[in-house]
Amino acid sequence: MKNVIIEIRAGTGGEEAALFAADLFRMYTRFAEKQNWKVVLLSSNRTSINGYKEIVFELKNSDVYSYMKQESGVHRVQRIPKTEKGGRVHTSTATVAVLHQIEKEKVKINPKNLRIDVYRSSGPGGQYVNKRESAVRIIHIPTGIMTSSQQERTQIANRETALKVLRSKLYARQIEQELKKEGAVRRQQIGTGERSEKIRTYNFPQDRITDHRINKKWHNLESILDGNLKPIIRAFRPK
Repeated sequence: MKNVIIEIRAGTGGEEAALFAADLFRMYTRFAEKQNWKVVLLSSNRTSINGYKEIVFELKNSDVYSYMKQESGVHRVQRIPKTEKGGRVHTSTATVAVLHQIEKEKVKINPKNLRIDVYRSSGPGGQYVNKRESAVRIIHIPTGIMTSSQQERTQIANRETALKVLRSKLYARQIEQELKKEGAVRRQQIGTGERSEKIRTYNFPQDRITDHRINKKWHNLESILDGNLKPIIRAFRPK
């Protein structure tokens, strides 16, 4: 499978968590640019101070999953938020899910199991925004999984994008259930978003990133957030 879909959600921490989600999105897209990967924005929910409650995007190129799979989980940030007037360090989280893009043939979806709502787009888009109901929200009734898209100009295009993300989520859920049946112990990719469930901590006061799964630390945090992810990825990829 060549492409992956990445979903970033703000976790614990309110507006600061949404700003951190935006930082993670920028980190991954900057890294993708350095690798000459194509980035396609699928859906987003932006806050008033340019954070993201949720953002979903696609990375296109060969072998992307092997580079990005270790990014799934809860990311924790410790820093003084822009919204903090007292100079106190806050701890917030964002969750990342890295999903295979799944072809239609691999995941069959019964249309009777879908609830499809249309609404007016609220993001950037010039003359097309708020003038026609082109945005689409799809709920898979048996699982409760919801996806949406408002980036495309037409309702048909947004429906296809939302279905693309839904297929990937259903496939990930299917694999999870199969592993559980086999008795494998595997945490779900994104957990609950609580501070205690973390794979990585971004500590700004100490200019340090710590990956708790392999107990490894890196400094020069700003450089890594600017897309220089290779030192971290190298620690996970086979030699």
